[in-house]
Amino acid sequence: MQSMKPSNDLARLAELSKSRPVWLRVGRLIDGVADAPSHDVDIVFDAVQIRSVGKGTRIEGHASPDAILPDCTALPCLIEAHAHLFLDGATVNFEERERYLKNPASWLLVRAGSRWPKILRCGIGAVRDAGDKHGVGLALAAERKKDLGKPATTPWIDSPGAAIHHRGRYGSFMAEPIEDHAGPAECVAARVAAGADRIKLLVSGIINFKAGQVTVPPQMPPGEVAELARAAASHGRQTFAHASGTEGVENSIEGGVTTIEHGFFVTADQLARMRDRQIGWVPTFAPVQLQIDRAPELGWDQKVVGHLKRIIESHQDMLRRAHEMGVKLIAGSDAGSCGVPHGTGLLRELCQMEAAGVPPMAVLRAATSVSGSTLRFPEPMGRIAPGFRARIIITRHDPLKTVANLQKDKTILFDGSAVQCDGDMDSDGL
Repeated sequence: MQSMKPSNDLARLAELSKSRPVWLRVGRLIDGVADAPSHDVDIVFDAVQIRSVGKGTRIEGHASPDAILPDCTALPCLIEAHAHLFLDGATVNFEERERYLKNPASWLLVRAGSRWPKILRCGIGAVRDAGDKHGVGLALAAERKKDLGKPATTPWIDSPGAAIHHRGRYGSFMAEPIEDHAGPAECVAARVAAGADRIKLLVSGIINFKAGQVTVPPQMPPGEVAELARAAASHGRQTFAHASGTEGVENSIEGGVTTIEHGFFVTADQLARMRDRQIGWVPTFAPVQLQIDRAPELGWDQKVVGHLKRIIESHQDMLRRAHEMGVKLIAGSDAGSCGVPHGTGLLRELCQMEAAGVPPMAVLRAATSVSGSTLRFPEPMGRIAPGFRARIIITRHDPLKTVANLQKDKTILFDGSAVQCDGDMDSDGL
């Protein structure tokens, strides 16, 4: 078969994959694991999974591929490792955000579900929800589990439900207090009984932007974090810890969580221990960078902007060191937070990681194979390899030149569908 225009060819190929395996040849393959792309690679897949990958791969009885796209790159769909699906992220108007949260849970659920088409068009195939106390994430996850192992129309999602915090401390908008239960073990058991796929811990507060630092001590000491992590493990659940400030990061490391979220003001020594203990780091540049990019709207003066730039520069330095040291880097945008839209927020986060000095291939792995292997979703994803789900981004714009190319036009092959994105994604509703 002669090469064709990607959009037409892939729509036909996706439809065909519902009835039989199809054979696609691409000019470049980023499989999510290798340090360099492969060239002129054959991929055989159906609507459920990838069957085979490699040069010379073929379908018995077929003399040539169903489609040849020599100018295109194939890579796995991305994984968004930190997003709050119950929140609209696009607006920076705090009065709007407060009004939004006064809506009933049923309205928040419908609103969250309406985001899926745009999130998928960004090339995102899975989301680790980062917690809400309204049951939105749990409801979305329960609905998605009905399609486990079958072709689906929306990205995978799992959720911790309500995060765990201490009464009167940071996080009441998305968490329920540990004081509602007899102890850490009972609190975790209640979360699991409610359907939690993971356990989210609010170990620290947040950055005081006016002061340029975390100004309050952590709300969870290391011993308590460890109790919660052990309880979660006894139920087969991972833990992820909201932690900023050196002390909050320290308590999370010593508590033995699976991943540390945000991690602003982390030290080199802490990164070394995270590497040695295989604790993943989700650095979430996006919400802090947004404070710089839209400082006039947010009312920040030059002194505060100076603090914010210093925080970002330090975070960039630590991310470069983490990459060089071999820390498990995982991409998550904190979408839903102020000014960080779902879908496009992750694409911007990848650009921030690249701007920090992490090579594009390592950035892509942070959003594909490293995330997939660390978070251990029940569906194999994050790689283009036999047995993994057939969820593939096809683009004419090489993401190894810059990951910003993922913001341009592309096609997402997703469980027997070909989802087109022209690169012009508005943030309405995200």
